[in-house]
Amino acid sequence: MKKSYLFIAIALVATLLLGACAQATEAPATTEAPTEAPVVTEAPTEAPTTAPTEAPTEAAPVATLRIWADEQRAPVLAELGAEFKAQYNVDVVVENISGIRDQFAVAAPAGEGPDIIVIAHDQMPALVASGLLAPIELGAKSSEFVEEALKAFTYQGALYGMPYATENLGFFYNTDLVTEVPTTWQGVYDLSKQLIADGKVEYGMVLGGTSYDAYPWMSSQGGYIFGLDANGDYNPQDVGIDSEGMIKFGEMALQWKNDGVLSDNLDNTTAKSMFKDGTVAFMMNGPWELGNLRDAGTPFAVAAFPDSGAPFMGVQGFCVNAFSENILLAQSFLTEFVATEDAMLKFYQADPRVPALKSALEKMDDPDLIKIAEAGANAQPMPGIPEMGKVWGDWGNALTFIFDGSKTPEQAYKDAAANIRAAIATDTKGMVNLPGSWQKAAGFDCEWDPKCAATVMTLGDDGLYTATFKIPAGDYEVKVALDGGWDTNYGVDGVAGGDNVKFTVATEGDVLFSFDPNSHILTVTVP
Repeated sequence: MKKSYLFIAIALVATLLLGACAQATEAPATTEAPTEAPVVTEAPTEAPTTAPTEAPTEAAPVATLRIWADEQRAPVLAELGAEFKAQYNVDVVVENISGIRDQFAVAAPAGEGPDIIVIAHDQMPALVASGLLAPIELGAKSSEFVEEALKAFTYQGALYGMPYATENLGFFYNTDLVTEVPTTWQGVYDLSKQLIADGKVEYGMVLGGTSYDAYPWMSSQGGYIFGLDANGDYNPQDVGIDSEGMIKFGEMALQWKNDGVLSDNLDNTTAKSMFKDGTVAFMMNGPWELGNLRDAGTPFAVAAFPDSGAPFMGVQGFCVNAFSENILLAQSFLTEFVATEDAMLKFYQADPRVPALKSALEKMDDPDLIKIAEAGANAQPMPGIPEMGKVWGDWGNALTFIFDGSKTPEQAYKDAAANIRAAIATDTKGMVNLPGSWQKAAGFDCEWDPKCAATVMTLGDDGLYTATFKIPAGDYEVKVALDGGWDTNYGVDGVAGGDNVKFTVATEGDVLFSFDPNSHILTVTVP
């Protein structure tokens, strides 16, 4: 994206502001002889009384950008915002917000959200599905970013986030106990047995969880969560929880536990403590643990995973509010002021994570973080599709069932896969919903949510879908969405993907919604 793009954005905003003020700046001031007013040299210490607005000391900002970020990113963004203001007279307000995704989902459709948010890539698809994020155009700058990081923020063929950092697990080992890291899991097993026999450790390895934290081991055996479609996107119809590789992992983990090589602990906090105090020689963890280990004085290093295990990659990035009035300015701020080597290195220094900008990545100087990045050279972007939310519970529970002996590895993962497939197939299929600004006002824990179970319409004998809800007085907007998503939706006059249907409730009361599946027209009857 060229600088001219930014000038155009600012010019557009400025034009709007000038247009709004045009009426006030025309002829009415002729009787006041505006050219004579500035003669204040006789009393420079006194404030002019005739026309103080004619000699402003600073021009009013042409626009304001609001950014929601966390405490690590906020100071850097505030600094970049000051530079943006100095050069283009656009205010940048940075707010330190917790629970950004959830708060944004409510604020954005109401017109109260920020222009830019900082989120993880797996939070992006649901926001896109709700129509809350605008596509981002990086142009030639795309080639400056790590390809997998861009892929993580790509949904249904469009880019919805500009990445700034990636993170993945690495294979941590105690350097007082291990001098050469085995390259196979069998090697890890053999070395662990020797360390236990020598009385140096209680266990060889510990798992800090049952799913995400164990995934590099699972993937090394051929296990996967979702397969890929012809476009390289995750396919929710191809669930790999019961794949041969996943079951093989379960059998290996159980054998290691029974042999006393793998701790039966599956709690992350306990796992980290065991590694810090030297109870175990190996664990799988991420860059967020580096500071804790350094503070504890634990002798450690990081290696790649045995048998080419691939961890998940998480990507942090910037997204633009689809309801923003400053989309062009927001994208220009990101591409011209944030997507620079200097800015990305400042983010890295503020909170060490692997930069997603190639030039900043090359300047990374933390040796442990470099090793973690190397361990993630084959990392897989964690599935960010909405269906991933149906996976975590059953997938994680499977290993618990294996360790407590209630299910065999095969049965545990087959049952988990069956539950996941059923949840994906039945959760939203055939759903006719009424996402809109009214949902929250009516007392439901959703807004512009096409999957909200509380606002589903039902099919009547007359062939129409109807629903009635008590809604307080106010102005609202609504659409009809099918199958729990935005892929198929209808607006004004039954137009697919058309404008929102607007309605006004004068007095709180029952509002009847009626949808004709043939004409696709939604009728709203207010009290």
